Formats: sequence, C-alpha cells, structure tokens
Amino acid sequence: MSNHRTIQTKEVFLQALSSLAVNRLRSWLTIMGVAVGVFSIIAVMTALDAIDKSVESGLTSLGANTFQIQKYPATVFGGGHSRNRYANREDITYKQGVFFRKIMESKARNIGFIITSPANQAKYGSRSTNPDVTMTGGDENFAPANGYIIRSGRNLSSSDIQYAQNIAVLGGELAEKLFPAGENPLNKAIRVNGQVYRVAGVFEKKGAAFGQSQDNLLVIPITRYLDHINEKSSISITVEAFSQDEYRKTIDQATGAMRQTRGLTIKETNDFEIRTNDSLIDSFRDIQRIISTGAFIISFMALLTAGVGIMNIMLVSVTERTKEIGIRKSIGAPRKSIRNQFLLEALILSLMGGFIGIIAGIGAGNIIALNLNLPLIFPLLWITVSIMVCSIIGMAFGMFPAWKAAGLDPVEALRPK
Repeated sequence: MSNHRTIQTKEVFLQALSSLAVNRLRSWLTIMGVAVGVFSIIAVMTALDAIDKSVESGLTSLGANTFQIQKYPATVFGGGHSRNRYANREDITYKQGVFFRKIMESKARNIGFIITSPANQAKYGSRSTNPDVTMTGGDENFAPANGYIIRSGRNLSSSDIQYAQNIAVLGGELAEKLFPAGENPLNKAIRVNGQVYRVAGVFEKKGAAFGQSQDNLLVIPITRYLDHINEKSSISITVEAFSQDEYRKTIDQATGAMRQTRGLTIKETNDFEIRTNDSLIDSFRDIQRIISTGAFIISFMALLTAGVGIMNIMLVSVTERTKEIGIRKSIGAPRKSIRNQFLLEALILSLMGGFIGIIAGIGAGNIIALNLNLPLIFPLLWITVSIMVCSIIGMAFGMFPAWKAAGLDPVEALRPK
C-alpha cells in the first residue's frame, strides 16, 4: 500500500514538473517574482546578522568600565531638525575638559581627551597611504582610557601635551603601511597633511569595530591638534571608572561634574551626551529594527504580488488544460489527484523562487559583510522562515485554482468549444 502511494506521489510530482516545463517563460517569471521578495529579506537579514555578530567585539573600542562624554549622540534620528538641535549646542572645549578633570580626578581611574578627523593621508619617504587615516588628538590618558596598549616605544606624556610637541603614536595598521617588513618606525619623521611628526610609539592592534579599523590612526598631543589643525573643534572626554561596581556611580558623578562645567542650572537639560557600550548597542538595535521592518514590508508586498502571480498562472493553466483534466477524470482520476497536482505545481513555483532568493540573498548579504570586514553568516532562522512563508504562499494562492480544476465536470470539460 505504501509503495502504491509512493508511486502515485512520484507520478503527481513528475506531472507537475512536466506541466510547468511546457510554459517555461511564464513559470520563470512567476518564480522570479517570489525570488525578489525572498532575496530582499535574506540579503538584509544576512548583512544585519553579520554586523550583529561583530557588535560585542566591536564595542571594546571604549575599553573596560569606560564611557565617553561628547557633544553629539552616537546616532541621530529624526532628520534635519534633530541634527540642528545637537549642532547648535556649545562645543566642549579643551578648557572645559581640564576643569572637568579637576572635579573628577579623584573619582575615576583615568580621564582622557580625544578629538578626531577622518580622511587624512600619511607619508614616509616615497610611501604614502590612502586618504583614510584617522588623525586623533589625545592626551596621556587616551591609550589606557580607550583600551590601546603600547607595542613599542612610548605613549604620549604630560609634557608632550603641555608643550604641544610634534610627536605621534601610530596604530598597528598604519605602522605596517608606512614601515613594512619589520622596519623600525621609532623616531622616524612622517608627514600628515603637510605637518611633520616624529614617531614616539606604536600601538598593539585592536581590530575592527563595526567594520571599521581601529588601527589605521595616529595620535598626536591634543594641544598640538587644536593649535595646528582645528582649534574650534568639540572634544570628547573619556572616563574610566575604578571598577564595574563603581561604573554607574561614576557616570552619575561625571554627569553632575559636566553640568557644573557647562554652567547648567537645575531647570536646564543636559547639553551633552553620555556614550556607553550599552548606548552603542541600543543605537545599533534601533537601526537594526528600522532596517528590518523596512525589509519585511518590502518583502511582504513583493511576496503578496508574487502570490497573485502564482494564482494567475495556475488559473490560466486550468483554462488551457481543461481538456486534459476532462480526459483524466473520464478515465477515473480522482478529484484529490487533480487537486494535489495543481497544488504541487503552485508549491514548486513558490519554493523554486524561494530557494533562488535565499541563495542570492545569502551571497549579497555576505558580500556586504566581507566589504565591512565582518564575519560570514548563514542565517538559518531566516532561511527557515522564508521556506515556510514560500510554502504558505504557494499553498494559499494555489488552493483556488486547484479547487477549480478538481471541480470541473468531465462532460463539460470535453465538450468542443
């Protein structure tokens, strides 16, 4: 009995494939409609999952028990009005940073200053980098407060900051670009944007954060940065608490100290942001939710359209194959067999489109991940969801044509038109 059912199932499957092969172009157009819907969700979710996998490691950029006080939040939502609101805030000046440090120096392990500018080009002799080097103005506390370790040479000193010395500490990646094959970079003179700096030290590599290298940088005394590069920039203040137990207390103390530094009254809201690892995670999750929702809506509409296409092609198929259905019913084919064949055809169309969309989506998502130096990902959950949705689409939109085909009267079906 089971062998008979297996043979019947195999025959129905082969008949379904044969029927779809008769109208290849129409079938492929329907398949591609499903594929587009599945591709959009799989590609986006693959890329987001890859970024998500790198978030925890990427957030080590702030170091342990560390938070940052800055003018702008980590991410800004709400368009131009929100951006203008933050842009209109008073810059956090170096003078304010020094005053803040005096208030907080006994309440935190390290308090460092930082200011950065991207898209710089570094040169040494005939060697030069792409214009993608991050120039950072920092103080002697920059390295410990931001989780950087000196590999060779020395860190910035308080005297370097006091006298605005023209020295630099290089990130590991930048050092390898300018001084390949193990060449010693210490005390060598490099040039960045027309300014000359003597290399005092090199950092250990930290790796990438959110797909962006943390090692393609050079750190110079913040006083020199403000004197020679941009004296009107807003600085960020990095604060390292004594321990994880003291972390939240230190944030509260730093908030009060910064309000005092900025001269805010009790009624005035903070005109600065506290950036923590948790706030970065929350910002990423907000972005992830927005993109995921958008991708889901687009995919849902595309799959609904594809479902209507499947129903349309199956209804046309029923009309075109009326005589075939009539012959099969006249020689004893049961309604169930005819219904199952048309349902199977609709299911095959939907699942073929789903598999094509899954393969293309995984490929596109991982190409994005590789370009951002993120790990490869296989989104098993979303693949499973996509297959289930495609199955439901195929069955739901194929049900009416299948029911119509199974209900044809053989006499009417064989009547000459």
